[in-house]
Amino acid sequence: MPSTLTAPGTAPAAERPAHRDPNLLRWLAAYTSSMTGDSVYYIALSWAAVQTGSPSQAGVVMAVSALPRALLMLGGGVIADRLGPRRVVIGSDAVRCAAVLAVAALLFLTTPGLWPLAALALVFGTVDAVFMPAVGALPARVTTRGQLARVQGMRGLGIRFASVVGAPLGGLAVAVGGAAAAFGLAGLLIAVSLPLLIAVRVRDLPADDTADDTPAARRGTAWRDLTGGLGYIRRHRVLAPLILAIALGDLGFVGPLNVGLTLLADERGWGASGMGWVLAGFGVGAGAVSLLLTVRGRLPRAGQVAGWAILAGSCAIGALAFVPGVAAAVGIALLIGLLAGLSGAMCGALLQTQTDAAYLGRVTAVSGLVSLGFAPLSMPLSAAAIGLWGTGPVFVASAAVCGLGGVIALSVPGLRRAELPK
Repeated sequence: MPSTLTAPGTAPAAERPAHRDPNLLRWLAAYTSSMTGDSVYYIALSWAAVQTGSPSQAGVVMAVSALPRALLMLGGGVIADRLGPRRVVIGSDAVRCAAVLAVAALLFLTTPGLWPLAALALVFGTVDAVFMPAVGALPARVTTRGQLARVQGMRGLGIRFASVVGAPLGGLAVAVGGAAAAFGLAGLLIAVSLPLLIAVRVRDLPADDTADDTPAARRGTAWRDLTGGLGYIRRHRVLAPLILAIALGDLGFVGPLNVGLTLLADERGWGASGMGWVLAGFGVGAGAVSLLLTVRGRLPRAGQVAGWAILAGSCAIGALAFVPGVAAAVGIALLIGLLAGLSGAMCGALLQTQTDAAYLGRVTAVSGLVSLGFAPLSMPLSAAAIGLWGTGPVFVASAAVCGLGGVIALSVPGLRRAELPK
């Protein structure tokens, strides 16, 4: 059965470039609005927690969502594949919207303390465990395989827009109406995504992707689905090394570019403004790559490009600790953003195009777990190591870990020769 866009009372839609497809643009608008709401939410949560409790209590509130997200994400991938990613994303956004607006109303009417903030963070982390795999699986259901690389670029632009616009919006809402207003704004931005997602048409699974969608498979247990997805990844000649490369790349990247950069700026006397310029350089580089992919739609030799970009990016990460001043650091950060954005987009596009659509939620869950569950563990380790040995050795060690991901991408034939569909 050919893969078609379907909706009640509509005919199959002809293939068109993703940036000219109204259906895909509705998805992008919903995704961007939801991500902007997330940015405002985190500003509101951190502000409300700091104002309500001690610094240590605020830290606990901010960290509450991490545990359920990590523990439940693999199960979230199973749910996304069983129920369909569009349905799961709509339900997740509805729950997140309701929870945020409920806390906004509670803060507006009374001063309840830290417990509703902790409860909200727990709800967000639990729902994110389902939401993130479904978000990753949805693009393959709303466009053709040949457009998925362009969609990765468009998604990257949406993420950059959300981070650039969301933080100032959240700060403005806090300044005008306090945390209650900021939570209310976050809830409304997430709510905007709901009618857009409801209007998005989804694709039927191709015939060779329906192995997990038979009545017998649907009667199987969730555990069988989970182990089946992990076995599918383990046997796949591209996905297994790709996820390992992603894991090593993120492990070497997250520590230096988060806590490591803060400590480096303090050590060099760059101050908060200098660190901000360095982060801006990184954001500009990553955004430029997203724009390039959106315009071009495809780059040849995707596996090789990803591997060499990870390797070159690891060298730039190691060099960042030895630059003489802020201007040079901004230039290196721009290069890191370009290379990290390129490798991330290529890895994401390969993940989308190499995975059978019936497994995409579970594969996205595993990828998200190594990036969002395991990689952040490098931040406290990086901080402790910098305290013992200084920034230079730790940045170099992190660069070596990141570079291993590039070595794997270039040494495994299946991944090195992987191409994006034309």
